[in-house]
Amino acid sequence: MASRSINRAQLLGNLTRDPELKYTPNGAPVCTFGIATNRSWATQEGQTKEETQYHRIVAWNKLAELCAKLLTKGRKVYIEGRIAYRSFTGKDGLQKSITEIVLDDFIVFSDGRRAVPEDGEKIEAEKEVQDVKAAPPEEESKSKKKKGKEEEEEEETINPEDIPF
Repeated sequence: MASRSINRAQLLGNLTRDPELKYTPNGAPVCTFGIATNRSWATQEGQTKEETQYHRIVAWNKLAELCAKLLTKGRKVYIEGRIAYRSFTGKDGLQKSITEIVLDDFIVFSDGRRAVPEDGEKIEAEKEVQDVKAAPPEEESKSKKKKGKEEEEEEETINPEDIPF
């Protein structure tokens, strides 16, 4: 009988850089970004100490495209995902390993700042929390089958206000 196990990471922190959206050779979108989390505590002497941890986050497919559109450096974000470990050979020929969180879900918190879009018109930042969830695996496989037809069509723009959840 197989035993149950859980691989789950939950973080609440600030983006350390703007997300970077790339595409694999077969056309799958992948987005990477970093999150910093802080921890503070008091020592026995009464001094306050603080520690910052940095985390590498990876999102795939539609979730990757949403991250690239909605996230910016400095924004507060809550993420959920699974911890993944990879090894690879670097350009210098040495074996390297990396730990990352593969994103399943995220929530962007409004910071109330004003943003300037590319056309120069100022808009008010979102006043509400935006909750974006990854599509279930069976929907992702269906969407991959339809990918051929969609690639021929023009890339659609996703407006955060159009997201139904």
